[in-house]
Amino acid sequence: MFTGIIEDLGTITNIENDRDNLHLTIKSAITPELKIDQSVAHNGICLTVVDISGDTYTVTAIKETIEKTTIGHLQPNETINLERAMKLGDRLDGHIVQGHVDQVGVCTAVKEENGSWYFTFTYDSSLGNVTIEKGSATVNGVSLTVVNSGKDEFSVAIIPYTYAHTNFKHLKAGSNVNLEFDVLGKYIQKLYEARL
Repeated sequence: MFTGIIEDLGTITNIENDRDNLHLTIKSAITPELKIDQSVAHNGICLTVVDISGDTYTVTAIKETIEKTTIGHLQPNETINLERAMKLGDRLDGHIVQGHVDQVGVCTAVKEENGSWYFTFTYDSSLGNVTIEKGSATVNGVSLTVVNSGKDEFSVAIIPYTYAHTNFKHLKAGSNVNLEFDVLGKYIQKLYEARL
């Protein structure tokens, strides 16, 4: 479980294809605190640490993860959002995030407005995912409040701190992002569909 509160920005130092798998090596300030077998969210994708060397660590993505997220499009020197799994008893500052990406969305607009930014994202609503006004959504692992909700799109407002400390500052119209929808909303949607 994660909270969607980003701890650090990591830099991809190496990407290696190994049959259907993808090994990513990441440089991060949190590396000395990691251990092998630990779960870390990378742009919202929960991956297991498989190797640690100095200030870098390596994770492996399998074929399903590559097909359902943006991880296969990452490049060396790219910046990614990082969060370690939450500890039992810690405060839940964001919302409950599983690190299981529901689908890839597309940023369609970025609007700066008096010191904050509004980002709009579209997604394939036929997959059964929904957002609601003032509900939660996770974009590239960042826990956010939905400020505008439509059938297949939603917007979020980004404060200067979040803009400076996540990779939101690199997003633009046309950028693909990992989306994880609110887990409670997903259960309610499934129950509703089952009753129809």
